[in-house]
Amino acid sequence: MTLGSRIAWDDTVLPFQLDASDIRGRVARLDGVLEDVLKQHDYPALIEGLVAEMCLLTALIGETMKLQWKLSLQVRGSGGPVRLIATDYYGPTEDGQPGRIRAYAAYDKDTLDLNADAFEQIGKGYFAILIDQGEGTQPYQGITPLAGGSLSACAETYFAQSEQIPTRFSLTHGRSTLPGEGEHWRAGGVMLQHMPKASPLMHKDGPSGEDGLLAAEDILDDDEGENWRRANMLLDTVDALELIGPTVQPTDLLVRLFHEEQPRVYDPQPVTFGCTCSADRVRQSLSIYSAKDIKTMTTDEGIVTADCQFCGAHYEFQPETLGFEAVSSDGAE
Repeated sequence: MTLGSRIAWDDTVLPFQLDASDIRGRVARLDGVLEDVLKQHDYPALIEGLVAEMCLLTALIGETMKLQWKLSLQVRGSGGPVRLIATDYYGPTEDGQPGRIRAYAAYDKDTLDLNADAFEQIGKGYFAILIDQGEGTQPYQGITPLAGGSLSACAETYFAQSEQIPTRFSLTHGRSTLPGEGEHWRAGGVMLQHMPKASPLMHKDGPSGEDGLLAAEDILDDDEGENWRRANMLLDTVDALELIGPTVQPTDLLVRLFHEEQPRVYDPQPVTFGCTCSADRVRQSLSIYSAKDIKTMTTDEGIVTADCQFCGAHYEFQPETLGFEAVSSDGAE
C-alpha cells in the first residue's frame, strides 16, 4: 500500500515502519466497535473512558496477533473502586477477516468518585498481558506494577520492563457528535516501538522509571536513543483531533508527522466487536465440579444460571446436565 492510499479510518489498525529510524508503529481508530463494546454494559462515563482507552491499547497491541491467537490485557486494582478492566483480542480466523475485541470492567459503584481522576480510582495493582497461541501451547503471561498515571503509561512500562522494547503510545478518546449523527464514543491513537534487539543495552546507572522500573531510555544506545527521541518529539506534535477525527486519513497523518523518517505502511487490519461465549463453553467450565458442587449453584427455581461478563448473554441449565457426573447435555437456553 502506498502512502497516498485512501482507506476507511474507522475500526482499523494500520501498521507502519519508519525506515530511517528503525522504528515500527501502528495507527488505530475505534468507532463502531467501541460503541458495540460499551453498549453491552451500563457504565458511568468515567468507567467508559477507562474501557475505551483499554480497548484502544488492545487494538494497537493485538494487531500483531497471528491467525486464531488470543491476546488478553488486564488491569487489576487494589485500594480503589475500580477492581478490574479486562479486554480480549482474538486474531482473525482467516486472512482478510477482522480481529475481534471484547471488554468489561468491575468496580464498586458505591465508592466510585465520578469527579476524580479516572486512573487514580484504580489504586495500586498491576498491568498484565497474556498471549494464548492455541491448543497444545503454553500461554505466555507478563505482569508489571501500575505506574505512570495512565493506562497507556502502564503499557509503556510493561514493554520496557518485561519485553525490553521501547514503546510509546499517544492516545485520545471521548464522546463525539457529527452532523446527522448521535453522540457516541470514538478513540484514536498511535503506537511506536523501537525494533527489538537480541541483547538490549542496560543503562549503567540503573532503571530510571517510576519505582525503579525500566524506561525506554534505559535500553537504547546513543544512536538509537537519538532516533527514538526524534520520533517521540515528532509524535508530540500530534493533535487530538488528528487522532480521533474522521476527516484525517491515517496515511496523511503519518506523512504529516514522520515524512523525514521515511514511513512505509502495510495492509490495514479491521477490528470488530466479538464475544466467544456459548452454552458449550459454560458447560465445559463447569465440568470439573461434582453433582454436590453443582447443587450449591442451583437456584430456588431448580436451574443453574450464568451470565457473560463481556456481552451480557444469559444462560440457564438443568443441574443434572452439568459437572463430571452429568447425565445429559440438554436443557441449555
